[in-house]
Amino acid sequence: MRPILLNRFFSCLALSMFLAAPTAKAAPTAEEMWQTIQEQQRVIEELKQQLDATAEAVESGSGSSGSSWADSTQLGGYGELHYRTGDGTDQIDFHRFVLYFGHDFSDNIHFFSEVELEHSLAGEGQPGEVELEQAWVEIDITDNHHFRAGLDILPIGLINVTHEPNTFYGVERNAVETRIIPTTWWEAGIGLNGELAPGFNYDMVLHSGLETNSNIRSGRQKVAEANAEYPAGTMRLRYTGTPGLELSGSVQYQSNIGGELQSGNQASLTSFHADYKHSSGFGLRALWAGWQMDDDLTTDGKSSDGWYIEPAYRFKTGSTWEAGVYARYEEIDRGNATTRNEEERKSFGLNLWPHENVVFKFTYESVDDVDQDTGQDNVYVGLGYQF
Repeated sequence: MRPILLNRFFSCLALSMFLAAPTAKAAPTAEEMWQTIQEQQRVIEELKQQLDATAEAVESGSGSSGSSWADSTQLGGYGELHYRTGDGTDQIDFHRFVLYFGHDFSDNIHFFSEVELEHSLAGEGQPGEVELEQAWVEIDITDNHHFRAGLDILPIGLINVTHEPNTFYGVERNAVETRIIPTTWWEAGIGLNGELAPGFNYDMVLHSGLETNSNIRSGRQKVAEANAEYPAGTMRLRYTGTPGLELSGSVQYQSNIGGELQSGNQASLTSFHADYKHSSGFGLRALWAGWQMDDDLTTDGKSSDGWYIEPAYRFKTGSTWEAGVYARYEEIDRGNATTRNEEERKSFGLNLWPHENVVFKFTYESVDDVDQDTGQDNVYVGLGYQF
């Protein structure tokens, strides 16, 4: 658009100069010269206004070219490569490759999705699978309250909601938020979320539930022709009013965690966590989560719980690089009335960020089975990224 207007401008200017140039026949009078100058100034002002309007339209995306589909669409993702060795294990695995797709239909209607390939290769007889972890539409009711429907991550715990590898310590996700919560956990449903007061946020979701008669993690149906006969609900309250601090509690109710496999087994999950990051680089995370059920599951019983505490310190190592060290202690207690499985995990490690969205990780972990009086040591090395 600019080149066309500029050509018009210079053409008019040249024509004006030609008309104003003295000829052999007669020189222009002072009045004719003044009229010519005024005409030139008028043309210049018109072209300047058109150029300014075009530039403003291009910058705002509302010009003659229009607002394109791509202007309202977002793309992102993350990935994790893990190497593990210890107690006879020597394995490398591209654990997760994830792509995000989002779109704004309007100023108050939004879409978000997440597609994941696990363990690099999916198909019959292969170790991985392709999963749709999120696909929801959110409508802004007001500036502070929103309605959401679709397939979504449940608002429970720390890593279930925010699990990009550059956001947490350790190569693998912690065991409490893997076996008890169980991360990553998504369901289909409808819900409300928003801000009750400055710093106080809420989530309420009515959604599909687990279906298991053995252990909690295997009960995730992943919204794949899932049994919807027994709905579930989740509520979370969260405080973020103090800089660097998050306090949260969530409660979930399952009308029948057994589904078609075990009738009449109502269950509830309660979780609390604190996440603190100080400007000095010191950080501390702590979480507890526990289940209560009417009847035993064959592996996890009717009560399973776990907790962990994780102090950390993050610091700069150069102009752009940062490093962080951490230690974590975990306890998990699960099992039925006759067979319990109490486990203790101690780990420490290093995160190295050459960029805030790229991380290299190292973890040493010691696992002790208290009931069986056995243990093992693991070493992990990882690469993660987010964009």
